[in-house]
Amino acid sequence: MANDLRYLRVLSQRFPTISKASTEIINLSAILNLPKGTEHFVSDLHGEYEQFLHVLKNGSGSIKQKIEDEFGNTLSEKDKKTLATLIYYPEQKLGLIQKQEPEIDDWYKITLNRLIKVTCRIASKYTRSRVRKLLSSDFSYVFEEIIFESNPNGDKIQYYNSIIASIIATGQAPRCIIELCKTIQRLAVSHLHVLGDIFDRGPGPHIIMDTLMNYHSVDVQWGNHDITWMAAASGHPACIAVILRFAARYGELDILEDGYGINLVPLLRFVMATYINEPGPKFNIHYNKNTYNLSDMDSDKRIQKAMAIIQFKLEGQIIKNHPEFHMEDRLLLDKINYEDGTITIDGKTYPLNDTDFPTIDPADPYKLTEEESNVMDRLVTAFTHSEKLKKHVRFLYDKGSLYLVYNNNLLYHGCVPFDEDGNMIKVQIGDKHLYGRCLYNELDRLCRQAYYSSPGPQKTYAQDIMWFIWCNKNSPLFGKDKMATFERYFIDDEETWVETKNPYYRLIEKEEIVNKILEAFELDVETAHIINGHVPVKTEESPVKCNGKLMIIDGGFAKAYQKTTGRAGYTLIYNSHSIFLAAHKPFASQEEAILNEDDIHSDQITVEKFPRRRLVNDMDNGELIRDQIADLTDLLQAYRDGLIRESYVD
Repeated sequence: MANDLRYLRVLSQRFPTISKASTEIINLSAILNLPKGTEHFVSDLHGEYEQFLHVLKNGSGSIKQKIEDEFGNTLSEKDKKTLATLIYYPEQKLGLIQKQEPEIDDWYKITLNRLIKVTCRIASKYTRSRVRKLLSSDFSYVFEEIIFESNPNGDKIQYYNSIIASIIATGQAPRCIIELCKTIQRLAVSHLHVLGDIFDRGPGPHIIMDTLMNYHSVDVQWGNHDITWMAAASGHPACIAVILRFAARYGELDILEDGYGINLVPLLRFVMATYINEPGPKFNIHYNKNTYNLSDMDSDKRIQKAMAIIQFKLEGQIIKNHPEFHMEDRLLLDKINYEDGTITIDGKTYPLNDTDFPTIDPADPYKLTEEESNVMDRLVTAFTHSEKLKKHVRFLYDKGSLYLVYNNNLLYHGCVPFDEDGNMIKVQIGDKHLYGRCLYNELDRLCRQAYYSSPGPQKTYAQDIMWFIWCNKNSPLFGKDKMATFERYFIDDEETWVETKNPYYRLIEKEEIVNKILEAFELDVETAHIINGHVPVKTEESPVKCNGKLMIIDGGFAKAYQKTTGRAGYTLIYNSHSIFLAAHKPFASQEEAILNEDDIHSDQITVEKFPRRRLVNDMDNGELIRDQIADLTDLLQAYRDGLIRESYVD
């Protein structure tokens, strides 16, 4: 009782009177009965920032649906498309319309009224204070008036019309239109979930990260590609090598140089002096023909090969230092016959398509040369001192985790490792053997230790664990028996390229397996869902498993996957009425979306439609609010029992 009373005295500092505590109880009780906010789930963005920004702006079709709900057949399809495009890209679209529209003031009046109607429809599920927080500070008073007093049949119709007229007369219509569009975007989605793999392949992961940092409400479940960047920011050499190899392979080294200010000149000098011969055929650059500078191709090929060799060396050192990782099959540099240009794997000998290894000592193949060591030392310094990379990685740690349980949904990027018999695999981490939720929790802890702990053996081990998460067969973020990078580069026989998926990806077709996962994470098997990224879903495959209990939402944002998947990504919407998947068409460009008013949302797959509208009271936040109401009720009783005095401030 003494502890409870101390807590109530602290609470009384925020609510010093019976009146204030009662008012807050009334407010919170009302919030419980509002519709739940819309959650938006995206995954595997892979640096494709233009497509991501479009999906973010249109809320995977949520805004288009609100326009349809508001106007129905009262607006033409052309007008609805124009209004939607304006909301997505207000500055750019407004600029085009201003050049084309002869009666611009009339257009302003019509458009402001339409935008206000859409805003009112979306804002109706939020409290006035919540809407106020999302309004532009420059126009908050005006917007609040027109949003909450915009009944055209009410007593304030003249007052309302005079506000619109004054906005136009004072030349503020363009700014108001832009800010209303941005307000609609913010209100359309209450919370964003990013299920991993922000980085690698595409041209703008840093742009995506800047966008997420400015988003009003977001969380991130780390993907295996994100893990390498987080480890690299902590100074882990092998993960730095992985990142550089990827960036060179996809012609995106400018992300590191221009995006993160990492000096690659020492690397380029080393490569051009050491890798004199043309790299093998598998080191071709997978470039974007619209943006890539072809004059960089020769150096990018050489950088790609140099970083691949350094990566294999550094990974070999990690594997030798950690026999508990059980990755001896990935020690391949010592399996090469450097005289006849072959390699023996699992008792079978294959010819190599590239036998130029200027930095490998056959007697000690995993040792870096002095030049390689110098280059890596400088790269480690550059990565650990990049202020922008620090900012982005700290955001990932602050808003991110390996998994998340949110509103009765289990979110993770990869998998829960299983054996062929349908049992969760026990994975050795240090002196522990862990599986399921315990495995995820321990790996999450070590990821944080890798970045935040002081230099020493603990930090080094934690950094190596992050590399383990990137590519180990028992990693929940990888989920394959091997990462066949060496084979794909140096061996033409495609049988060596095969990366067999963990049984998880076959077993999740069985409801008892999905139930086993939900139980391991302490969720209700009758009502909970698993939302999963990582694996591109082909057109002929269903992203929905076990009657909606599990959904895979990576359909291929990355252009590299779209030939295989036939789509440009799945996203998920969970609103107060239903849960549905949105399948997206490939995205041409922002310019085409603005000029042609093309939207990339194509098909909807309804996963679950609720018999009644879901409220805040049904969500995790509802439980928190009920706890707050209980505490405030106790405070009221303490006031009335004379245990705590009210405090009046003049």
